[in-house]
Amino acid sequence: MSVHRIYNFSAGPAVLPLPVLEEAQRDLIALPGVGMSVMEISHRSKPFDAILENAEADMRLLAGIPDNYKILFLQGGASTQFSMVPMNLLTAGATADYILTGDWGKKALKEAKKVGKTTVAASTEPTNFDHIPAQDALTLTPGAAYVHMTSNNTIHGTEWHHLPSVGDAPLVCDTSSNMFSRPIDVAKYGLIYAGAQKNLGPSGVTVVIIREDLLARSADALPTMLNYKVHAENGSRYNTPPAFGIYILGLVLKWLKGVGGLAAIEAINIRKADTLYAELDRTEFWRPHARTDARSRMNITFRLPSEELENAFAKAATAAGFDGLKGHRSVGGMRASIYNAFPEEGITALVEFMREFERKNG
Repeated sequence: MSVHRIYNFSAGPAVLPLPVLEEAQRDLIALPGVGMSVMEISHRSKPFDAILENAEADMRLLAGIPDNYKILFLQGGASTQFSMVPMNLLTAGATADYILTGDWGKKALKEAKKVGKTTVAASTEPTNFDHIPAQDALTLTPGAAYVHMTSNNTIHGTEWHHLPSVGDAPLVCDTSSNMFSRPIDVAKYGLIYAGAQKNLGPSGVTVVIIREDLLARSADALPTMLNYKVHAENGSRYNTPPAFGIYILGLVLKWLKGVGGLAAIEAINIRKADTLYAELDRTEFWRPHARTDARSRMNITFRLPSEELENAFAKAATAAGFDGLKGHRSVGGMRASIYNAFPEEGITALVEFMREFERKNG
């Protein structure tokens, strides 16, 4: 039986690669050679050992992750990391710097303030987060415990296309919405975290990549489940991990390898984003939110001449098989989230729809 799939522009949980869904469907009842579903096997069994080890190996291979970094597969989403990062890394008497480029950075700062001293190194909120701060706009704390940034901002549609220079302080980055959408130099970070449900897999699994020397900051007094050192020492299996999510994440990583790796997927993502931005820039009917040099390749935000037209566009788009285009309430307008697995033909179809809508309403 053929299944009709609409174009999913949701910001997350987001579209997954069709080959991944098909393989999971085939093996859902029983993994080959195992006789049980991946949702039934023990997280301490040899089959799950292989799933976990393969996922970590493929992640290391794709991103060139150095040996002195631990990969943790955790739960609780990026929102739990907002608390775990300062609980583990913000030592007594130290200060953590936060660069605010969107709502998720603000939420991360809110949780860090509950743990220790923080400062705002820069904020683009005065212009409704429409750009990324330049290096000379950063006011960094000498000897900071760490500097926190959000690499891509789903709500406002901005993305860092360079890394800030933060001196000797560990750079901590929330990469939830653009992780593995392009090559990443892990050695430039102290800690990277990402909720999987954008580019890596389904909701329910969170990836943390942490430099080993930073594990020494995790105090024994921390709650066990919030302690990076405990999770690292137990190979992400202090408790039952999100086994099914890790399984799907492993399939996504295998798919990425098949595409040609991170450089190859970056080229595809650039092509998709450039096609859509070219249409947005073609006339003044469409009004992108982000400044040109800060535009996200993952989340493309734009407005129309009036809210009435925006509502009509959203309604017509849904009827035409384009789901999830309504923008976040803090920005309004539209948002097309086009993560790794979003098909290029969906961009072509959306552009054709936009031109027809403008022809009738422009």
